[in-house]
Amino acid sequence: MIFVDTGAWFAAFVPNDPDHKAADKWLAVNTQPLVTTDYVVDELLTLLKVRGEFLRALKLGNSLLTESIAELHWVSPADALAAWDVYRRFADKGWSFTDCVSRVVMDHLAIDTAFAFDEHFRQFGTVTGEP
Repeated sequence: MIFVDTGAWFAAFVPNDPDHKAADKWLAVNTQPLVTTDYVVDELLTLLKVRGEFLRALKLGNSLLTESIAELHWVSPADALAAWDVYRRFADKGWSFTDCVSRVVMDHLAIDTAFAFDEHFRQFGTVTGEP
């Protein structure tokens, strides 16, 4: 199972993103199941709308919320509290709260690979690298 971060989703579905070709190519050859969180979906839909991609947000949001392109892990209160602990402990990192939630969920689900263009996933130490 591979965790998918906000930036990778954005790059995969927005043709003018600098990482679009790499993301599109990776998705075309990937054979592993994908998982993301409701926090990532929230962040992605907000980013798409703010960047003028509302119609794309509607299409992608539907695909993610119906789990047609990835398994959707809903963050539990325990996940959020654990992420809060990570957020506080790693004040020296530029990790967003959503990044911390992603780290906790990846640890909880024993996922060590992320499809991400974000250096924060390499900083986690528990992620072996991007595919």
